[in-house]
Formats: sequence, structure tokens, C-alpha cells
Amino acid sequence: QVQLVESGGGLVQAGGSLRLSCTASGSILNIHTMGWYRQGPGKQRELVAIITSSRRTNYANSAKGRFTISRDNAKNTVYLQMNSLRPEDTAVYYCNMLIVTTSPVSGTNYWGEGTLVTVSS
Repeated sequence: QVQLVESGGGLVQAGGSLRLSCTASGSILNIHTMGWYRQGPGKQRELVAIITSSRRTNYANSAKGRFTISRDNAKNTVYLQMNSLRPEDTAVYYCNMLIVTTSPVSGTNYWGEGTLVTVSS
């Protein structure tokens, strides 16, 4: 009923920038928290940044000062602007949303399929 589609990943040199987008579609009543997670080679999935429905944000220490999360509620979309990228930022990035659907009316955590970000040194 709900689908999350990410875009914006790719190959970039160290010091470069990328902007990730994730759009939700389907039987959506509203969306609470939106977030980005990542999973690097041989690593566990970790939180990068989250933004609440009131636009409060929280970042992993590794993302502070370099990444910015934002949301467009009219488009059911969350963004992650990533600047000053480092090789250690190389990972598959997943978006996550807590979505209340219309029928049935229930809140569920949804994940995107992931988009690969590769930062070369």
C-alpha cells in the first residue's frame, strides 16, 4: 500500500556533495518521523539523521556540520543534503518513515530499498 522510492545516490569524489531524496506514495494519511540510515561494507545499519513532524532534527556525530535533513510534507518527501563527503561515508543509504495509512488507519515503519553512495579518495 505504501512505497518509498529513493534517488540521488552515485559516485562522488571526496569533498564533493550529493543530495538524496525519498518520496512516499500510497494510502497515506500523514507521516511522522522521517529519517536516513546507512549501511557501509561489513557494517551494521546506523542512523544518519532524523526529522520529526515538527521539524526537530537529530544527527549522528559523523553527520553533524556536514549533512542536512529536510522534509516537504506536501510532497511526502525527505531530503538529505550531504556536503564535504568522505570515503568513510560510502554506504547504501536507506530512508525510513513512520507513516499512518488511511485504510486501515495504522502507523507502520516503512523502508526504502536503498541508494548507493560511493565516495572516492
